[in-house]
Amino acid sequence: MAAALEQFIEGLQQASTLDDLQSKVFELRDLYEVEHVVYHSVNASGGQYAALTYGDAWVDRYITEGYERIDPVVMGCFQRFHPVDWRRLDWSGKVTRDFMDEAKDAGVGNQGYTVPIRGPSGQFAMFTVSHGVTDEKWTRFTEVHTRDLILSAHYLNQKALEIESGGTTKAPGRALSPRERDALTMLALGYSRAQAAESLEISEHTLRVYIEGARYKLGAMNTTHAVALALAQGRLVF
Repeated sequence: MAAALEQFIEGLQQASTLDDLQSKVFELRDLYEVEHVVYHSVNASGGQYAALTYGDAWVDRYITEGYERIDPVVMGCFQRFHPVDWRRLDWSGKVTRDFMDEAKDAGVGNQGYTVPIRGPSGQFAMFTVSHGVTDEKWTRFTEVHTRDLILSAHYLNQKALEIESGGTTKAPGRALSPRERDALTMLALGYSRAQAAESLEISEHTLRVYIEGARYKLGAMNTTHAVALALAQGRLVF
């Protein structure tokens, strides 16, 4: 799997149009052997872009009915910085249960895992994989692939930003220190700041110093952008 993902990332770097990204999400779907892969980005001015494997009928239905207003996945990602397993969201209301039943009928799958991404200048994106399997199988899938899914999400988002801006991200000359690299690596893996600090055996204040140092060197607008840039530039080692 590691070799296949590395090959995918290398191919992703050659993408030059948004249509190229559309084909890439189909590659990811086949790579992870899931029902669907979705990447959806919204910039600060409300402009949207999506690359997805859903059928047109479900996409049209979702947009027409304004399901983003009731979708627990969307609301959950706005409230969190870390990946969201759909099973941990609140599906108890009748409206949301009916929505999930309709989604399953459309082939979305009963399981899902979504990575929220907060990029530069107010950009917000979500990367999702969904499938139709048992809880037990989905637990094994997420345990095995969480790291790779987060990597895929950030690489895809960074490439989308590059294409939309009409340029590429250039790596600045200043190297990250080992601790700055460690701090961003922990965040890229989905650790909270408290968990990252504990893992690195430092205080949260010291962690912030390392993160801010890395952000400055990378020329990033915020911490999430710093993680995405470091990933795209191959600065993080897992």
